[in-house]
Amino acid sequence: MSGERSTERRPDRLRPSVARLARFVARTLRGEWHAIVVDPVRQLARRGLSGLLLAFVAAFGVIFFHDIAQHPTGAVWVTRLGGVKADLPLWLSLLRTPVSLYVPALDLPVWAGITQLFLAFALAELTLGRSRTLAIAYATTLAGTLVARLMIAVGPGWSGFGLPAACGHILDTGPSAAVVGLFTYLSVIRRAPVVFTLTGGSMVWESIAVPNLAGREHLIAVGSAVVLGLLHGRRTQVRALARSLVHSLLPTRRTPGPSPTAPTAPTASPGFAVTASATVPAPATPHPTAAAVTSLER
Repeated sequence: MSGERSTERRPDRLRPSVARLARFVARTLRGEWHAIVVDPVRQLARRGLSGLLLAFVAAFGVIFFHDIAQHPTGAVWVTRLGGVKADLPLWLSLLRTPVSLYVPALDLPVWAGITQLFLAFALAELTLGRSRTLAIAYATTLAGTLVARLMIAVGPGWSGFGLPAACGHILDTGPSAAVVGLFTYLSVIRRAPVVFTLTGGSMVWESIAVPNLAGREHLIAVGSAVVLGLLHGRRTQVRALARSLVHSLLPTRRTPGPSPTAPTAPTASPGFAVTASATVPAPATPHPTAAAVTSLER
């Protein structure tokens, strides 16, 4: 009988926990739906197709460079304009990085990635605006490119941080880092854990399953987007922190104050005589007792 009662009590104890968990999941999904989908759709209805300018440019740019690369001469020009490799000089890589966003990667299908590319830029442009969307896309892509160069420069080892020198010859192009960075940034500022898990979690799984250069760059893009998302809306605090760091690093300059000098004697102005003492002591008055004694003696 005691065993039957214990088995009956367990479902009764678990029901409130399951109900709270179900309510939490429902609130989270509802909040993400409004933050990631409903609000951008309202912005699209208000702004029209002009709010999707970056998304159309990114999608058509990838299609354009993909078609040009199908011809031998076009492939050479695409490589010269947007082909980024770690063994190139740094200034040349920085010059080609903006164009490399529209050059499709060699090992990824173009038409499957265009949908993700269009969706990422569309949601980001409707939510963040054009300037911030471009800034986040370029910053995450540039972070992946620069840190990949650092990994190759370090070499194999360092607890798996370094990469072999052969990775420096791999063509590093494609908008995948920008797409992952935009989705991650949106999920952080909109507090969307499901979207973050689908984007950042998938990149972590990809880097573990296929440990290559692209997987490392995707992880770097996710990390940089998380940092930028946490700094969103904290411009005043960031400026104050930067000023404090600058003041702590730069030496402080001491302004020389007036040096103490000895007191100088008063100088006589022309036409006036200066005496040795400005006040004359008054004559001392006799004590009353002494005055009484002298009167008695008399």
